Amino acid sequence: MKQLKTLLIVIAISLFFSGCKNTNQDSKENNYNDFKYLEWDVSKIHAGYKNGDFTIVEVVSEFISRIECIDKNGPELNSVILVNPDALSIAAILDEEMTKGIIRGPLHGIPVVIKDNIDTKDNMPNTAGSLALATSFPLSDSFLVKKLREAGAVVIGKTNLSEWANFRGELSSSGWSALGGQTKNPYDLKRNPCGSSSGSGVAVSANLSVIAIGTETNGSIVCPSHANGIVGLKPTVGLVSRSGVIPISFSQDSPGPMARSVRDVAICLGALVGIDSLDSKTLESVGKYHNDYTQFLNENGLNGKRIGIFKTPIGINFKVDELFEEAVEFMKSKGAEIVELEYVTEPKTGQYSFEVMLYEYKDGLNKYFQSLGPNAPIKTIDELIEFNRNNPKELAFFNQKYLEMAAEKGDLNSAEYKDALNKMIKGSRQNGIDKVMNENKLDAIIAPTGSPAWLTDHANGDSFQFGSSSPSAHSGYPIISLPMGFVDELPVGISIFGRAWSEPILLEIAYSYEAGTNHRRVPQFK
Repeated sequence: MKQLKTLLIVIAISLFFSGCKNTNQDSKENNYNDFKYLEWDVSKIHAGYKNGDFTIVEVVSEFISRIECIDKNGPELNSVILVNPDALSIAAILDEEMTKGIIRGPLHGIPVVIKDNIDTKDNMPNTAGSLALATSFPLSDSFLVKKLREAGAVVIGKTNLSEWANFRGELSSSGWSALGGQTKNPYDLKRNPCGSSSGSGVAVSANLSVIAIGTETNGSIVCPSHANGIVGLKPTVGLVSRSGVIPISFSQDSPGPMARSVRDVAICLGALVGIDSLDSKTLESVGKYHNDYTQFLNENGLNGKRIGIFKTPIGINFKVDELFEEAVEFMKSKGAEIVELEYVTEPKTGQYSFEVMLYEYKDGLNKYFQSLGPNAPIKTIDELIEFNRNNPKELAFFNQKYLEMAAEKGDLNSAEYKDALNKMIKGSRQNGIDKVMNENKLDAIIAPTGSPAWLTDHANGDSFQFGSSSPSAHSGYPIISLPMGFVDELPVGISIFGRAWSEPILLEIAYSYEAGTNHRRVPQFK
């Protein structure tokens, strides 16, 4: 009887919130931000649950309704590929647990969306945005999704991405996939959201979710965080498991949290960490991870810090430079000491990284396809290449050169691979970030994350001016991006990166900067 009552409540609330307030496309002014939970964070939602102001079912229903209104209709952001058909039933179970005093963890009842290259064992496929995997249902949850569920999160949907995490071919457009179409920037719908975690960045920025999970090989969390005015953290490789995540590079891939505040990113990170026997990199995190990263959030965290400036991105865009100079002066005013750096990594490190990625892409994809079992729609990288050749929609805007280059590589016992890997690690770590930070006694390094969002152009592909994620990408070290200000109403971010396992210091600095500047603005869908 009780289960029937819960089911009826779920259905009633679902129907109540199924309407969309903003269907008039000719209206001169929209009210897309007339949303009960606009800019609400984890703490505020949890306080509401505790006070009995609303239920988890009600919160999840509202967010699903907003996805329908904003993402599928209205501005048509196209950030969510699929809403989880089980989201409301999961919310009802969590409500029932809460009435019994059971709180699973720090994300209990919090809506979360995840990038559509992360396995879930439910009624949602895992596609990488590719038509080839449109019917691919994984055999188990990825390790990080298990952690989210254990923490009480409600996975409300899968987010669009740059297809195959933007490592398929030349002249790609970030945020485009054959399955999901083109994701739009919520600040200016004609502009690009960056990628490859495009949908994750847009969904959080547009208040379609409280938290999102992205993945990064080089810039794929920090760039969409920067372009969409939110906070994104790519952890040290091995801090968060990659098992059940469609791979590019075993050496560089890292999933991470994206949210509207540093605190929410810290809360989510603590829920994601842990040792996974299926990802050997996580063994390196033993004794180095924390289940609660909020303990490191300190408004005075800039005081006494020695911070280096990664100078390579400076001098390319004067508008971004001006904002960065303001950020540096703010940090100085809060007691930080600033040191200019002539270099951060050795030359040619990027070339070695590209070779490593090609070898590991082939190896990783073939292993992932095997993990899908005998009914996998695609079983090898060669089958994927052939599928794309026979599907015009897949190759409508850009080619698959990187897939083809990867397919031609040997295995991971190749001397060429081992040499490139050793040189990448040495150039980015021993002779790179570690050396520079040790010599200058630095706590962290900062740089502008990138240039303002460019106009989406499927004919010519992406046209960003610069990024600053490569040193952390090549080394496998952590990096966080958060809002630094606006250029012509477009958000830009500042990145903070450092040594392996230095997430506590990066979060401390980021939190102190955020508390004193508060550059986050709600997008207006212009």
